[in-house]
Amino acid sequence: MLIREAAADDWPRIWPFWRRIVAAGETYAWDPDTSEDAGRALWMGPAKRVYVVEDDGGTVVASAYVTPNYGGPAARIANAGFMVDPDCGGRGIGRALAEHILAAAKADGYRGMVFNAVVETNPAVALWTSLGFTILGTVPDAYEHPRHGRVGLHIMYRAL
Repeated sequence: MLIREAAADDWPRIWPFWRRIVAAGETYAWDPDTSEDAGRALWMGPAKRVYVVEDDGGTVVASAYVTPNYGGPAARIANAGFMVDPDCGGRGIGRALAEHILAAAKADGYRGMVFNAVVETNPAVALWTSLGFTILGTVPDAYEHPRHGRVGLHIMYRAL
């Protein structure tokens, strides 16, 4: 597997799994009907450093971005988003990408990383806690989950 910075022409290879994940409505607080242009702006925006994971055959199977979570004097706290193609789960891709992103964010001078809205039923919560993130708090009943009904959104943090 190869983890590298994304190029603009990677978006068409990210979009199919991005769309599938967002449309499922289980892990991201984005409109499940997000258009491709709006999705590109959310994921590939100018303030974001985007990465992709390619499998051994060159297929993009995951992507992540890092961006400042705040501005001004707090701009050294990062935010990130992660997506692994659902057909490629269970192969360690998410963990490898997360470790890469955490190291890259630290190398870029970020002092910490915060996730603002982690759906509490998201299986990735276990990954984040295993990588040293703590749950700072939970906004109760904040997310309309398609299978679980109203669930909370965690705010998670890790120093880098």
